Amino acid sequence: MKRSLLACCLALLLVMPALAAVPPVSELLLAGRVDEAVGYLRGRVQTVPNDAEAFALLMRAYFSLRQWDQAITAGVKATSLAPNNSDYHLWLARSYGEKADHASWLSAVSLAKKSRAEFERSVELNGNNYEGRTDLAEFYIEAPSMLGGGKDKARSQADALDKIGKPGSARWVRSKIAESDKNYALAEQELRGAIQASGGDPDLWVALASFFSRRGRLDEMESAVKEAQRSAAHSQRPGVLLDCAQILYGSNRSLDSAASMLRSYISGPLHSETAPVFHAHYLLGKVLEKTGNRQAAAVEYRAALALAATYEPAKSALKKLQ
Repeated sequence: MKRSLLACCLALLLVMPALAAVPPVSELLLAGRVDEAVGYLRGRVQTVPNDAEAFALLMRAYFSLRQWDQAITAGVKATSLAPNNSDYHLWLARSYGEKADHASWLSAVSLAKKSRAEFERSVELNGNNYEGRTDLAEFYIEAPSMLGGGKDKARSQADALDKIGKPGSARWVRSKIAESDKNYALAEQELRGAIQASGGDPDLWVALASFFSRRGRLDEMESAVKEAQRSAAHSQRPGVLLDCAQILYGSNRSLDSAASMLRSYISGPLHSETAPVFHAHYLLGKVLEKTGNRQAAAVEYRAALALAATYEPAKSALKKLQ
């Protein structure tokens, strides 16, 4: 009996270093080490097939890789195991939506309906899920009525956001409605009001910069990007730097500043799951390629693939350079 107990203790001590060597999956995702996260999670769900959280994390990992089919499969499993989890339904809705955006028209219709249903279920389960309400409102604005869209529905979500203490998000929704109606003056007014109501949320500065970019007001766009950068530093939300760099890259403005932001994010101590480090490397590669530095761009694409070997955008970009 004593020898058996001692043997078990020794075995546990031998296993513990191996377990400790695997950081929490959330840390892997934050660090952009998505291949490690996926490998661990796939092993986890094979050994513990009723682990809803593992399936949900796997969905988010595949989502970051833009592998929508795999994200949906994992998300359907997560929501079946934990049907009352609002966040799981939210991420599944996003996965359906992204696949719809990249599908043929016929497939997109079915996927969009599933996306709407999952957004609505997320909000039904947790009325305080402001991200769910914001995403649902955006769906209502962009989708035609045949798919369940409608601006009145979006306005209802904006009102609900006000009631749960998210006036910045509410005004962002109203700005999107105004822009959809081509009332650009009101859209800008609502965005500026959203920034003020939120205390300078960097994501809302990014939204204003994107608005200026779409309207061709590029000097104002750059000013809004700088405000977003300052606000992100103040609130310790460095993931916003990727959005800022993306806007500059898409507008072909201040590419040196875009590259500097991306390098700062990659080398910095704080990262965000929604701004994967491998995507930062990929975007930096695109910026460098646009400036003519093909060799440095290839280095960044390879750095992205070292973290996410199946990330198709980086694979395709590197192949074009070779």
